[in-house]
Amino acid sequence: MSAPDLETDADFLRVRDYLTGLQDRICAAIEGADGRARFVEDVWQRPEGGGGRTRILRDGAVFEQAGIGFSDVSGTKLPPSATAARPELAGASWRAVGVSLVFHPRNPYLPTTHANVRHFRALRDGQTVAWWFGGGFDLTPFYPFDEDVRHWHATARDLCAPFGGEARYAAHKRWCDEYFFLKHRDETRGVGGLFFDDLHDDFERDFAYQRAVGDGFLDAYLPLVERRRDTPYGERERAFQLYRRGRYVEFNLVFDRGTLFGLQSGGRTESILMSLPPLVRWEYGYAPEPGSAEARLADYLRPRDWLAERT
Repeated sequence: MSAPDLETDADFLRVRDYLTGLQDRICAAIEGADGRARFVEDVWQRPEGGGGRTRILRDGAVFEQAGIGFSDVSGTKLPPSATAARPELAGASWRAVGVSLVFHPRNPYLPTTHANVRHFRALRDGQTVAWWFGGGFDLTPFYPFDEDVRHWHATARDLCAPFGGEARYAAHKRWCDEYFFLKHRDETRGVGGLFFDDLHDDFERDFAYQRAVGDGFLDAYLPLVERRRDTPYGERERAFQLYRRGRYVEFNLVFDRGTLFGLQSGGRTESILMSLPPLVRWEYGYAPEPGSAEARLADYLRPRDWLAERT
C-alpha cells in the first residue's frame, strides 16, 4: 500500500492552503509584537511521506522562544495511539495536515500559550474512509490576571457563536479542561480555552469552525502581549516561571496525543518537541509561601466558569 495521494482533492487542498496561510499570518503578527527577533524556517521532508516547515523565533524582546510548525505528513499504517481509539482504522493509510504552535514569553506575567488546528484523512484503495478536524487553543499563566482570563474565554465564546453558541463553547471548554489535566498533579495545565477532536459532522461547517479557531487565536492572545510585556519582574518571578514550566514539560511528554502520535508514527523529533521551553527547572517538594502571589496560582488550576464568575 502506498502513501495516500490527495493532491487532486479540492477540499483537502483548501484546508492545506488555509493552514499554510495561517502559519504565515501568525508569524508576521508575532514578529511585529516582539519587535526584535525573527522566525527562522527549517523546511524538512519525512522519508515515510510528506514534510513541513518549522519556524522558531529565539531570544526576542518579548518571546524567549516561539515555535510554530506546519506539517503535511502521510503514512501507510496508523500508530497504536490512533488505532486504540478507532480500531476500524487499523490497516488504513493516512494523511494529516496541521499547524501547531507554542509560545514561551520571557516575562513571567505574560502567559505561555498553545494552539493547534489539524485535519486528518484515512484512506483505503485511494478513497477516503474517515476524516475529521481537530484543534483548539489554551493559556498557561504563571501570575494570572482575571481580566486576561476573561478576555481569553470571551474570545473563545464569541467565535463559537455561529457554530452552536453557548452549547459549543461550553462543550469545547469542558473538553479543554478535561484534556489539559495533569492527573498525577491533580491540576489543570492552565486556565483552558477550547479543545475539539474528531469533528466530522459537515465538512463545510466543520472547516469554517476550524478557521474561526485558527483566526481567533491572535484576537485572544495579542491583547495580553500588549498588556503584560513590560510588567516589571525580578529573580523570584523568573524562578517561579521556570519551575512552573516543568508542568508544561510533564504534560507534553506524558499525556499529549499529538506528541505521542508524532513520535509513534516516525515523525520529525525536533519539530514535535519544539513545544518544550528553552529553560526549565524542577525543585523537590516545592511549596509556595502561603498567601503569596505564587500560591494564588493554585486557585486557577481547576475548571471554572470564567465568564460567569466575578473572580
